Amino acid sequence: MTTGRVTLLDVARRAGVSRTTASFVLTGRRDMRISADAEQRVRRAARELDYRPNLTARSLRTSVTQTIGLVSDTIATDAFAGEIIRGSTATALTRQHLIFIGETEGDQATEKRLVQDMLDRGVDGFLYAAMYTREIRIPAALRGHPVVLVNCLTAGRRAVAVVPDEFAAGRSAAMALLSAGHRDGIHIVGESAAHVHAARLRRDGIDEALAAAGARVAGTVEASWWPEPAYEAVRGFLAAGPRATALICLNDRLALGAYQAVAAAGLRIPEDLSVVAFDDSDLASWLRPQLTSVALPHFELGRLAVELLLDPDRTGGVRLVDMPLRPRSSIAPPRP
Repeated sequence: MTTGRVTLLDVARRAGVSRTTASFVLTGRRDMRISADAEQRVRRAARELDYRPNLTARSLRTSVTQTIGLVSDTIATDAFAGEIIRGSTATALTRQHLIFIGETEGDQATEKRLVQDMLDRGVDGFLYAAMYTREIRIPAALRGHPVVLVNCLTAGRRAVAVVPDEFAAGRSAAMALLSAGHRDGIHIVGESAAHVHAARLRRDGIDEALAAAGARVAGTVEASWWPEPAYEAVRGFLAAGPRATALICLNDRLALGAYQAVAAAGLRIPEDLSVVAFDDSDLASWLRPQLTSVALPHFELGRLAVELLLDPDRTGGVRLVDMPLRPRSSIAPPRP
């Protein structure tokens, strides 16, 4: 009876072949003539013995460790953006890879140490991820190594990056209101900050979709991206009395504050005011009525990033990932 870790030699002896023959069969090599009978015996012996290859020994021979380093700012502890981790690890497992995950909390010294520690462990490549989409500078320690940027971009070089298609998402949000009959009285809730990548592109998409339909944004309710500021801003906006038929909130947290302000004003969603937002967080389904929201594709970002990193024929450039609209109950035709 075999004890301890089953070796390739154990498999070869059980199958009645040489160790070299067993190795060629189990690694899929075809540069040695092996009979079908011998190949079947080797595979059967491997199954019966529950043989698992020694990946450490293989890495010493091939310089491939089948490991990936994921370096992020705060996505590991952010429940929502943590979907990037779930998508990347699930995809890596299907490709027989493992992922080392390190979080920097934005500290450059921590980042440098994490990258070096992963390099010391021989990772085959890196995913460099950000919690929110923005332009970054690739750490110097990563230069010369395979890297795919996740939810971030860089200028000055043709890096491989996967980011959400925020422009198309803005179009989708506007089209949801246009399809319900809204034309006038559509207001955006959120910051008009040109440096915020998502906000800028979402607004550009909204403007284009409305312009194509002969409409335009009636105004902006300025508020930072949290419920309390949104509540105060929307409450003041509604009290001032401008005609509004719909609100496009730049994220779900803003929508939560807007919902509370609408209720405080004695109005109802969607009968008096339609609302659409972005992110499709848990808030979207918890709110009543449930919120129509454009989903952030974090799982898909992680999945595609791993596929690109492991693709030997990958080319540089940005891949845009679709952000699907999740229709719910917060949109209705405008009141006459």
